[in-house]
Amino acid sequence: VILLVHGTGASSHSFGELAKILSNAFTVVVPDLPGHGFTDLPPPSRLSMPNMAADLAALLSALELEPRVVVGHSAGAAILIEMCAEELIAPVAVVSINGALLPFGSVAGQFFSPIAKLLVLNPFVPKLFAWRASNEGAVERLIGGTGSQLDAEGLGYYARLFRSKTHVEAALGMMASWDLHAFQRRLDSLKVLVILVVGGDDRAISPEDAFKVRDRLPNAEVVYLRGLGHLAHEERPEEIAEIVARAARTAVD
Repeated sequence: VILLVHGTGASSHSFGELAKILSNAFTVVVPDLPGHGFTDLPPPSRLSMPNMAADLAALLSALELEPRVVVGHSAGAAILIEMCAEELIAPVAVVSINGALLPFGSVAGQFFSPIAKLLVLNPFVPKLFAWRASNEGAVERLIGGTGSQLDAEGLGYYARLFRSKTHVEAALGMMASWDLHAFQRRLDSLKVLVILVVGGDDRAISPEDAFKVRDRLPNAEVVYLRGLGHLAHEERPEEIAEIVARAARTAVD
């Protein structure tokens, strides 16, 4: 069983091609995080990292599944590490794709969360974001700003997501509740193998962060992929699938 967890502002669609490839050999579980995609908007408190981890664990329990390999993109990787630290899951490997595992730079880190709180409390902001997403150029610029290049179909999926007020509100609420400073202690005590997949052209999270995280983890390795941005798993799913499959083979061995 392989669990795939998307990041803030995305949905299960982002793993579409990767899941198809992996499903030839594995049982693949690809949920939408609370409030994202086709899920209902939960109370704001449920959008914190610990509560998202608990809710995801409850889903796995209801499905009676125990994933042996877990894959998280961006904030999804942090949620999976939180789950491992809380012993909600016991995989043999975590694959982090451009994981959001360190706090933002000093200035951004001080102001990002408070600003997100203000945005999510304003009922007009999610509507404004959703309205803005009706402009194809705005969505293309937003995705391009991550360092990734998606085709028209891929951009279309994000445009549909961003036009949803509920989805935008959940993404803002998740950012407002995120506390990576408190999360740092998780890294130092993590025993599970962590494979840090890094897109060399990622503009959303510095590729250097992965090397900093590797140096803090007892059991970690970095896989550096040149020419890929933050959405590396959507740009070259075949390459990511091989990395995941290799982690699964390690699990069997």
